[in-house]
Amino acid sequence: MSEFTEPTGQATKPVTTAPADERASRRAVASGTFGTAMEWFDFAVYGTLSATLFPSLFFPSFDDNTAVLASFATFGAGMLARPLGGVVFGVLGDRIGRRNVLMFTLVLMGLASVLIGLLPTYAVAGILAPTLLVTLRFLQGFALGGEASGAQILVVEHAPDDRRGMMGGILAIGSPLAQTMASVVLAGLAAVLSKESFAAWGWRVPFLLGVLLLGAGMFIRRRIEETSAFKESKQRSAVSELPQERALAVLRRRPGTVIKLVLSWAASTGLFWICVTYAVNYMTKELHYANSVTFALLVIANLISVPAAIYGGRLSDRVGRKKTFILGLVMQGVAAGTMFPIMNSMNFAASVAVVALALCGIQATAGTQAAFFSESLPTSMRYTGSALGMTFAGLIFGAPIPFVAAWIFQNTDNGTFALSAIGVGLVLVSIIATVLLPEHSKRALHEDL
Repeated sequence: MSEFTEPTGQATKPVTTAPADERASRRAVASGTFGTAMEWFDFAVYGTLSATLFPSLFFPSFDDNTAVLASFATFGAGMLARPLGGVVFGVLGDRIGRRNVLMFTLVLMGLASVLIGLLPTYAVAGILAPTLLVTLRFLQGFALGGEASGAQILVVEHAPDDRRGMMGGILAIGSPLAQTMASVVLAGLAAVLSKESFAAWGWRVPFLLGVLLLGAGMFIRRRIEETSAFKESKQRSAVSELPQERALAVLRRRPGTVIKLVLSWAASTGLFWICVTYAVNYMTKELHYANSVTFALLVIANLISVPAAIYGGRLSDRVGRKKTFILGLVMQGVAAGTMFPIMNSMNFAASVAVVALALCGIQATAGTQAAFFSESLPTSMRYTGSALGMTFAGLIFGAPIPFVAAWIFQNTDNGTFALSAIGVGLVLVSIIATVLLPEHSKRALHEDL
């Protein structure tokens, strides 16, 4: 046990810090990984269907190009809601605890997904159908805005100091596993069902599976304890800080850090949605791959990328967060510059390889990001600040990507070059922002920044 006091200008009492509980750490990782995988599964299913089936089911009154744009706009609604969810749940998480907030985000995401699976289509309900779709998509994004950062904070704060990166890396595999599971389910349904059956009811199955996933997730998450770092922060704040200040404290006291976190995550979020959303549409509509082939490509690429998240986290514990983060960004830059030329070659193996390279680079940064972001902020504003960094990157650099990409390809003669240039540009921005962030991998997670 160790003691420390934080200088605040007021009398403070010593706060004790206990070493991480191994069992609590393992439970936090299991809970966070499962919950994150569940929520990203629902998010991934929607992203894939918005590129393939939803234009005809919910926007049939538009021409083909406009329907795709409208469908991607509903996809963006979920991304738009994420910063709002990040702020609301981040503030609540910094006030009432990480565990309590994460129980609520899990339930909200599960309910929204099940309701999407029960939605009537445009042919049945007219304009009400896309309206409800956008509303539920917004709720999905609102929940994910709080879940993604909250699960990371919970895991990192429970982890031993010398394994924060590795624990965050294990958590990060929730996303590629969810992508894989979503692609497997959609590919399986597309393979065994006729196009008519898949369009009539097959697409609903992944969303309705949310009932089972929600029950399992709640069972696991109820067994998680609140983190000692949060308890210590609450003890300090009773003496040294007014709780009402917390909602604005991170922007008032750490605006530069938040901006750099947003920019450092720009490439990973932008290129992720290029790979898993627009690339699906491009391969299906422009290159005329069958849906089952496209889904199979994503399954293989995502499976290849899973170890990169864990390795990225482990490597960051050894050489530092910044070096590992930049390594992942360089991999993304190479993939961004070569992805569409390779896809245009119609070589399936090469297309798998370039998408896998992009996803490996993304997962290497994702495996590092949980610890990197958490260490950049003090405990009392860690949830809020991390959520702002992730969700605003998604809003600014992720949400517009499918829509912008579709518009570029519909209105320019060389859309692949333009989209590749955007991807490489985002990588350069993220590398610069990462270089400017401090390295805190060796410090304890106390409020001493």
